[in-house]
Amino acid sequence: MKNLDPKRARWIRIRMGILCGMMGLGLGVIVSGAHRIQVEDGQDWYDLAERQRQRRLHVTPKRGTIYDRNGASLAESVEVPSVSLDAVELLRGIEDRYLPMRIQQYGERIAQALNLPQEEVVEKISRRRRFVWLKRRVSEAEVAAVRGLGEKNQRYPLRGLQIEGEGHRFYPNRELGGPLIGFVSPDGEGREGLELALDHELRGKSSEVRGLRDRSGRLIFSEGIEDEAALAGHNVFLTIDKGIQFTAERELDAAMKTYEATGGAVVVADPSTGEILAMASAPGYNPNDYGAAEPDARRNRCVVDRFEPGSTIKVFSIASALAARSVNPTASIYCEEGNMAIDNVVIHDTHPAKWLTVTQILSLSSNIGTSKIALGLGEQRLYEGFRRFGFGDTTGLPFPGESMGVLRPRARPWVSVETAAASFGQGISVTTLQLTMAMAAIANGGKLLEPVLIKRVTDGGGTLLTETQPRVRREAVQASVAKMMSEMLVAVTEGEGTGVEAAIPGFRVAGKTGTAQKIDPATGRYTDTHYVASFVGFVPADKPRLVIAVVLDEPLGGTYGGGSVAAPVFRRIGEMALRYLGVTPRGSVPMKLSEVSDRAKVGDPATSTYQVLTEARAAVAPITAGVVTPSAPMKSGETRVPDLTGQPVREAIRAATAAGLTPTAFGTGRLSKVEPAAGTVLPKGSAVKLFFEPSS
Repeated sequence: MKNLDPKRARWIRIRMGILCGMMGLGLGVIVSGAHRIQVEDGQDWYDLAERQRQRRLHVTPKRGTIYDRNGASLAESVEVPSVSLDAVELLRGIEDRYLPMRIQQYGERIAQALNLPQEEVVEKISRRRRFVWLKRRVSEAEVAAVRGLGEKNQRYPLRGLQIEGEGHRFYPNRELGGPLIGFVSPDGEGREGLELALDHELRGKSSEVRGLRDRSGRLIFSEGIEDEAALAGHNVFLTIDKGIQFTAERELDAAMKTYEATGGAVVVADPSTGEILAMASAPGYNPNDYGAAEPDARRNRCVVDRFEPGSTIKVFSIASALAARSVNPTASIYCEEGNMAIDNVVIHDTHPAKWLTVTQILSLSSNIGTSKIALGLGEQRLYEGFRRFGFGDTTGLPFPGESMGVLRPRARPWVSVETAAASFGQGISVTTLQLTMAMAAIANGGKLLEPVLIKRVTDGGGTLLTETQPRVRREAVQASVAKMMSEMLVAVTEGEGTGVEAAIPGFRVAGKTGTAQKIDPATGRYTDTHYVASFVGFVPADKPRLVIAVVLDEPLGGTYGGGSVAAPVFRRIGEMALRYLGVTPRGSVPMKLSEVSDRAKVGDPATSTYQVLTEARAAVAPITAGVVTPSAPMKSGETRVPDLTGQPVREAIRAATAAGLTPTAFGTGRLSKVEPAAGTVLPKGSAVKLFFEPSS
């Protein structure tokens, strides 16, 4: 600059100073920004980078299994393959001008592999989304075809197709217990029945799995789940017995077809504990294909439907009067020879009579006799008696949509005709479950129990979480009154009683028939063409093991009475259930095993005689429960009778069957004698008699 004009040199220095200052200022701004980004806002940017780098997968835990009381599966979750698509990955690297052609080509190949319409697949690819379901619950052949599309030997191997395991609810027993169990929607939520009522316990806890993803968005690392069992849904064990449930549904369906009824319900319970052993509702449906079922078939009629009980309510009207001592159990009541006028309404009896005892009023189902007993008791105490037996209130069962029935509150005093009508089952309504638990109170000595349907709940690892114990709601009547009513109800199924069709050979049966007229919605009056037939009772009457309620709605064919329609269903269910449970009377002729195999081809191995036989015949290893008495060598096709003395029924039947014999069981308890004697050489397939006696 020495050769420059001083003014010009000074101006150049000024400009250089300004430029250096501006550069310094710019550098300061950059350093300040870098400091702010890396130091002041560094954590926020770090979190953003991690979010971009990580991939979150929503993990739905396996839904818990529903079992019956013996551990037989009623509803379980299985993993089925489903195919999803990452369209971005599928089309990555393809130039825009080739995209339409490739989308059509890929859509055709994928549609052919999955048996889908090509237009549907092309439309999903064209959306260019990172995730979309192509087809859910695919077959093994479709899985193999999809995998073939991505093989390297293909000219254009397809990327972005994923085969993922997806939980699917499966009901191995098909229609068995359909309205009771309910079903699960594709999104994994319970929709009806116990699947809905126990949805919180069965679903488990959802979780997220975090991992890293590469430039293509593919998962390359996963942290995993710390405790997978803790996330799984709980397993629920019901009090339902699969074998008894099958028997109840089979007999109910047979009655529905025979009498062309529009609906029906059966409840079987243990009167000593309140445990529900079976809950059948007809028509039913298959939860595996719930979409094909009508909404009417998915309804559990045992707890949802209410009906006028008819003469079955007389049991509780008379029990309330006996408990209040407003009537003497030995008294005779004048029954007006079949016709009695109350408040300008005439009450009729189907069996006209003059004088009847209280027992005869029950056995002949006299409306007039019951009305006079109820009027002597008074409408206030009759209403309170019904409430003590649980009518007009829910039972406490964890089931959605349970009806309370109709027992009109005493906002005003009942007039005489209302009291009389309520005493024989008109003007009030109940559910089948309410009727069952009320009769169980008579059977167990007067205690109204809360019904038990959930026996226990365990977590995914098998640890017991909750176990339900019998709970007494209240005392319905005194034990002496309950015992007295039990003896009176036996007369209903004997002699000239209305329920003789419910009698089970070898057992004393206590019960009551009911035939209730239905109201015509058009006229608001009782119709002479539509009825509800019912029977509720317990067996054995002296030591009750089962209480059974049977209800058939609108039976046709000229037969509609509870004694001729519902009582035979009670008998058949009771007979099979008692033998299934091993309850046989002394001196009775037991059911042959061949008959059991024909009539009870369901059940859990722990209790089903048919299953015991099936397992024994299929066994490969010899049964060592019995000791064979040494004797002469056997020829081909022969076998020896094993010594099974002291063995229980199950083990003895299993051992005899495995030895190649055809056993017939007599009695209960432990084996006391076998004919022919142990050690006898017989041709294989020969019949042997096993005699059991209760252990001391």
